[in-house]
Amino acid sequence: MILSDKDIKKIIEENKLIFKPKISSDQISPASIDLKLGNIFKVFDITKQHLLDTKKGIPDKDFIITYKIKDGNSFIIHPNNFVLAHTKEYIEVPDDLVLRVEGKSTLARMGILVHTAGYVDPGYEGTLTLEISNQSNLPVALYPGMYICQIAVEYLSSPAEISYKKRKKSLYSDSKEPLPARTKNLFDPSDKKINNPNK
Repeated sequence: MILSDKDIKKIIEENKLIFKPKISSDQISPASIDLKLGNIFKVFDITKQHLLDTKKGIPDKDFIITYKIKDGNSFIIHPNNFVLAHTKEYIEVPDDLVLRVEGKSTLARMGILVHTAGYVDPGYEGTLTLEISNQSNLPVALYPGMYICQIAVEYLSSPAEISYKKRKKSLYSDSKEPLPARTKNLFDPSDKKINNPNK
């Protein structure tokens, strides 16, 4: 069940769903919460790599270029480009809630697609890493502090038995900036054909 604005306000007042910094009442819509864009942007340096191998993961730190943008300044995302960004808000999700993340429709109408894993698991803590791409034919300016995505809040049928923070396969908890892909959980360790392709 997706929570209404009334119930969203209630769980925030009860400190069940925590935002740092605290969100304003203007960020609460009838059935969602608007989140703001953070100041850190990460892009791939395509001059240093010709391929992203899902098995090997991101090559090294030199492959990622990090930009820290001051409030009031913009990050320009060019057509067909991709950037990792994050929310300004650090979120603490209790064991009985899940969040659904969607991009803002206004940005989508400008060709900017904002994606994340879709769901934020119970027990997750951190900023949300956002995968942003420009599908339009013009560069678009993004500003730290602008509304970038929205989250719907849903109750689980019962609290998670093993929350995100306690799960061994969880790779992105406690993030305070955009985190590049960590691919070790994409493969089943018992699958010998994938893990030893030459044998």
